[in-house]
Amino acid sequence: MLLTYARVFLCGGLICLVGQLLLLYTRLTSARILVAFVTLGVVLTALGLYEPFVEFAGAGATVPLTGFGYLLGKGAIDAVAEKGLLGALTGGTTAAAGGIASAIVLGYLAAVLFTPKTKE
Repeated sequence: MLLTYARVFLCGGLICLVGQLLLLYTRLTSARILVAFVTLGVVLTALGLYEPFVEFAGAGATVPLTGFGYLLGKGAIDAVAEKGLLGALTGGTTAAAGGIASAIVLGYLAAVLFTPKTKE
C-alpha cells in the first residue's frame, strides 16, 4: 500500500514539476500552461496513451490538469460510442459535470465568505 501511495505521489508530482518548470523557464503564462495541460490530456486520451498511465498512477494521473483533459476526452469517446456524433459535443461536459458544478459553487462560496486582498 505504501508503494501505491509513493507511485501516485511521484507521478502527480512529476506532472506538477513539468508545469513549474514551464512557469520558471519559459514565457508561458499560467493560463496557457493550464490550457496546454488540459489539451494534452485530451490528445493523449484520444491516442490511447493516457489510460495506461491512469491505471499505473491512479490519482497521480487523474487529479492534475491533464486528468481533467482525460475526463473530457474519455467522456466524449464513450458518448460517441453510445450516441454517435452528437456524443462528441456532449460527452465531455456530461462526464465532467460534477467537478465543474462543484468548482462553480465552491468558488462562489469562497468569493462570498472571504475578502480578497490585492497584491502590493
